[in-house]
Amino acid sequence: MTSRPEGKPALLVVDDDPLITDTLAFALGVDFEVLACDSRPNAVALLRQLPTAPRLALVDLGLPPVPHTPDEGFALIGDLLAHAPGMKIFVLSGQNDAANARHARALGAFEFVAKPADPELLRKLLGRALEVPAGEEVDLVGASAALVKLKNQIAQFAAAPYPVLIEGESGSGKELVAANIHRLSPRASRPYLTLNCAAISPTLVEPTLFGYVKGAFTGAQANKAGYFEDAQDGTLLLDEIGELPLELQAKLLRVLENGEYQRVGETQSRTSRCRVIAATNRDLRREVKKGTFRADLYHRLSVFTLGVPPLRDMDADKRVLLEHFRRHYAARAGAQPFELDEAAARRWQHYEFPGNVRELRNVVIRLATKYAGQRVSPADLEAELDLELDADPAAPGTAAPAGSILEQATRLLERGGAFNLDETLKAWERAYIEAALRLTRGNVSQAAKLLGVNRTTLYSRMSSGEEKK
Repeated sequence: MTSRPEGKPALLVVDDDPLITDTLAFALGVDFEVLACDSRPNAVALLRQLPTAPRLALVDLGLPPVPHTPDEGFALIGDLLAHAPGMKIFVLSGQNDAANARHARALGAFEFVAKPADPELLRKLLGRALEVPAGEEVDLVGASAALVKLKNQIAQFAAAPYPVLIEGESGSGKELVAANIHRLSPRASRPYLTLNCAAISPTLVEPTLFGYVKGAFTGAQANKAGYFEDAQDGTLLLDEIGELPLELQAKLLRVLENGEYQRVGETQSRTSRCRVIAATNRDLRREVKKGTFRADLYHRLSVFTLGVPPLRDMDADKRVLLEHFRRHYAARAGAQPFELDEAAARRWQHYEFPGNVRELRNVVIRLATKYAGQRVSPADLEAELDLELDADPAAPGTAAPAGSILEQATRLLERGGAFNLDETLKAWERAYIEAALRLTRGNVSQAAKLLGVNRTTLYSRMSSGEEKK
């Protein structure tokens, strides 16, 4: 495994232009240890080799194989956050595009910086991001009916020894739910370990989980325990369980059924007494039908299943979370909290936060940094939001958010006021395109398949939509 020297904070730079990476490495190398990659696969491979993920990243949206489109950059944001949820990602783009900026932030990026970027400005922004602490929340914050139901389920399942499957969208707080299950369980004083199955090379998953003996493979210079052994009789969270290689799923099933496993290169069976919690943002039932996830493993993991609700289903908690985070980050920075003016507060409540709590927290961090002790206007707020999928039912030319299409159309027309059919249809098209891109983590080819069009048609409609904004 690759190691790196201690000292300067590590900064991952991903750009396919060597002139840019060399310039940034020279300009930022005084303050940061710059790790440069030229593509998404190379960046993911590098992260998997490092013992500790960098806290910061600069990512170009226009990465190969299609350098003039943002899909690889969007996909990389998801990859990086799957590997290291606390990473602060700054997006670099030669296309000074507000829509791309908002979408990148909704995916979890910390900030968007247009090219050409002033190295001195970047240095200040990166330094400021390091000063922003990661969330240290223990309790689930909120009082909505959906969250109260989730808290009750956690309390109900915590004492049981059986596996728990946590399902939810990216950024919804699945890791926090798992930590609360452990904290409220009889195992609370025992070890609590987390392995992100998406953040480790498939070839390393087995030795990492089960351990290995000296000489089992090249580089195995001594016996080493795995996560199941280190967890003892505590709790082991297997995050992004849908990424677990199919060939290893049978071995995990064996551990869940009778507690038995073997270190790599060893014939002796060992016994695990830990409780397994699995988390995923995939629909594992669909993966079972596709043949990429074992049905027997799915049923074993889902003895108890917890669904973490998306933030759009917890309207009452949007303001509660705003108050919690703005005071938290203001106190940590020793500054006065910002305030939303009345119109901005209404806009906050109407926004759906497609990136869930992670997106909400990042928005608060940016507002706290830019407007400490100030009042924030709707324009200030909207500059930080991804508005592509956020249709305000009170605004002309947008569609109502709930019910059948006929019901939505009826309600919208009943309100009276300005209405334009062409604009409404364009809004629906933009919404479906953005939804497909979000579901496929920005992969345009996969999004085109979801939408039933070819890639060229999708690019054409995306470009047409941007020109008419």
